[in-house]
Amino acid sequence: MRNTLPKVATVALTAGALLLTAVPASATTSATASAAAAQAEPFSVFDVSVKAPKKVKAGGKISYTVIAQNKGPHYADYYFLGGQFPKGIDLKKVYYRSSVKGTECELDGRALYCFIPKVVEKGEAIAMIFDVRLTKKARGTQTARLGIVSYDVQTGMEDMSKEELDRLGIPVHGYAKTVKTKVVR
Repeated sequence: MRNTLPKVATVALTAGALLLTAVPASATTSATASAAAAQAEPFSVFDVSVKAPKKVKAGGKISYTVIAQNKGPHYADYYFLGGQFPKGIDLKKVYYRSSVKGTECELDGRALYCFIPKVVEKGEAIAMIFDVRLTKKARGTQTARLGIVSYDVQTGMEDMSKEELDRLGIPVHGYAKTVKTKVVR
C-alpha cells in the first residue's frame, strides 16, 4: 500500500507522541488508572532498526525502512511508528508504505507517526517504509530520528482516545534510532 499524506496536518505532537482527534472514551475507574500508573516495566520493549542511504543528491529520494521487534514481555496493540524527518525534506513529497490495511499516518511539521491496526506478539516485528524527497537546496548531513512509541494499554481501554490515555497517566515508551544521510552534489 502506498499513500501520500495530506498537505495540512490535523494533529499535534507532544513529547514525541501523536495526539489523535478525540473519540468517545469508555468509562474507567480510578482503580484502573492507579493500576496503570503503578506499572513500572513496559508491557512491550522494542528493538528498533532503521535503514537509510548514507549519501544522496540534493533533490533526491531517501527511503527509510523502520523495523520494530517486540521483545516482550507482552504483545503490543497500541503503538505508533514514525518520528522526526530531516530539515531538508520536501513536505509535499512524503509517502509511506505498509502491508497492514487500515494504517493511518499524520504529518505535523517534519514529524510523522502512523497508527498500525495490528497486534505485534512477543518475538514478532512490524515494519514500514517512509519515502521522502529532499529539496534541491538541501545540503550537509540530513538527520532523522525514527522508531516506535508504545502505550501500556490495559484490557478494556483499547477504544480510548490518546488524550484520555494521557489524562489517566497511561505509561508511554519510545524506542528510536538516529540515522544520518549526507547530501552530495
